[in-house]
Amino acid sequence: MAAKQKKKAKKKVTKRKAAKRKTTKRKATKRKATKRKATKKKATKRKATKRKATKKATKRKVTKKKPAKKKAEKKPAKKKAEKKVKKKTKRKPNPAFMRPLQLDEALSAVVGSTRMPRTEVTKQLWVYIRKNGLQDSVDRRMINADDKLKVVFNGKAQVSMFEMTKLVSRHMQ
Repeated sequence: MAAKQKKKAKKKVTKRKAAKRKTTKRKATKRKATKRKATKKKATKRKATKRKATKKATKRKVTKKKPAKKKAEKKPAKKKAEKKVKKKTKRKPNPAFMRPLQLDEALSAVVGSTRMPRTEVTKQLWVYIRKNGLQDSVDRRMINADDKLKVVFNGKAQVSMFEMTKLVSRHMQ
């Protein structure tokens, strides 16, 4: 029995030693970690101070170079007139719109001519509408037709300005 007790005692001792080793290892790793953090902080502080020192040095270098330059060495600034500016060209009208068309009797009674380009017809129509006050006062997009325009608008009393161009195009060839 004495031998068994000795073995148990040895096991307890070894367990205690193992536990101590673990705790000492943990403490050692914690110490190392704190040392690492401290060294990292010191290193970053050193780097920061180095950066500041280099910035100061570059600023000093720049300030030293400025008085050394002479005004005669500077190149004259380019004037705005010397720069190449692209000239804007006017848009050329489409020849199909500018081609004179034959107008029928109903439309020529309003516009006042027998042959006219499409663009000129719409201009003359608007002149006629404004002259006679045919644009609706509430809804400005609507045009109230008088006797001459009713014939052009196929008997409709009121037409929108977008529908007007469609109805007028039927009277041109």
